[in-house]
Amino acid sequence: MWKKTMILANTIIDLTSKIARKKRCLPASVVTCDPNRYAHSDIPFPDFKDMLKKDKKPLDTNENQKCLTYGVSFIAGVTCMYGLKSHVLHYLMFLAPSRDVLATAQSEATLTNIPEGKVAIVKWRGKPVFLYHRSQNVIDQEREVDVSILRDPETDEERVKKPEWLIVIGVCTHLGCIPIPNSGMIPGGFFCPCHGSHYDGAGRVRKGPAPLNLPVPKYEFISDEKIIIG
Repeated sequence: MWKKTMILANTIIDLTSKIARKKRCLPASVVTCDPNRYAHSDIPFPDFKDMLKKDKKPLDTNENQKCLTYGVSFIAGVTCMYGLKSHVLHYLMFLAPSRDVLATAQSEATLTNIPEGKVAIVKWRGKPVFLYHRSQNVIDQEREVDVSILRDPETDEERVKKPEWLIVIGVCTHLGCIPIPNSGMIPGGFFCPCHGSHYDGAGRVRKGPAPLNLPVPKYEFISDEKIIIG
């Protein structure tokens, strides 16, 4: 068996050699190389317009693609903004003050029971607020003051909404003591007994260590007899 295999292999090798000898080789002059490059990128794409149905318009045009892209982007943007708004509102509601805190943010006061020349005190955000019913003499006195001589220059008109009513926070701007109404060197003014600060009938500092006038809170008249502070 082995001998037969070897004989067959030798026969195949001999036949292959004979066939190779019979083939003619091409002369060297026939084989040439062209130095020019024929690579290009302007391959024409096939046009299938003739194969389209005439009763249907093509959908894949540039304008349609732009409209589709813009439409999808707009819908996605609106969805994201709506989701973001929900989360932001949730966190804002979480951080917002509670109802009891909001209730103390404003205080209503009645002015009918305050005689002329007297001061009523109401509490707002833990601080005393002076409701001063000023007389005409005090009003005229404070409006004649030259503001250029004041430490914290303010006119009387800038500190009141109605001439007869002065609304100020009753806390001394020096160290936070509570001044005494209708006391001190200024008639109809305020005096702080802690360190001797004097305020006039408009709550403006006139003497002593206090650096600023008595602060005026935010308030509004809801009627001739009532105000809301805050």
